[in-house]
Amino acid sequence: MRATLLVTALIAALAVRASAQAPDGKALYDENCRKCHGVQGIPPQALQKKFAKLAAFDAAFMAKRSDDSVVKVLVNGKGEGMKSFKEKINPAEMKAVALYLRELSGKKAP
Repeated sequence: MRATLLVTALIAALAVRASAQAPDGKALYDENCRKCHGVQGIPPQALQKKFAKLAAFDAAFMAKRSDDSVVKVLVNGKGEGMKSFKEKINPAEMKAVALYLRELSGKKAP
C-alpha cells in the first residue's frame, strides 16, 4: 500500500513538474516579439513605415506558413531587420512561440 501511494505521488509530482516546465508561447512572444510585431501580431504603423517587410501575423500570413517555417525564421533571422533568436530562446520555446502565433491568428497549420 505504501509503495502504491509513493508511486502515485511520484507520478503526480512529475506530471505537475512537466506541465510547469512547458514553455509559455504568449510570454515569450510578449518578451521577444511584441515590440516590433505588436500586441495582437499587427505591427505598429510607425514600425510598418520604417520596415516595409515587417510581418503581420494575421490569418493570411499564417495560412502560408508551417510552424517549422516560423521556427526557422526565429533560428536564422530574416533579412537585415530581424535578428536570430537562437542565442536567446531554445527550440522548444521557439515552437511555443510558433504555436502562439497560430493561436493568435486563428489559423491552423497548413
